[in-house]
Amino acid sequence: MNWLKKLLPRRRALTPEQRAKELIAAIDAGGLPLNAAVVNDIARKLGLEVSTRAAMDATILRIRMALERIDA
Repeated sequence: MNWLKKLLPRRRALTPEQRAKELIAAIDAGGLPLNAAVVNDIARKLGLEVSTRAAMDATILRIRMALERIDA
């Protein structure tokens, strides 16, 4: 398996802002996030406090607002 890893290009880790932008772009393209934990993790890494009981729609809206503040 090591030879396979050498053949594949290595992808650098994305910043929280890049991950959030990819999430929002995927949602806007018609995708649905399936894992609430991933959405919450992205929100937390953007500096948002997120309850484990928070609705995913509300968390996504807060991520959108955070991205608008970052881009402004």
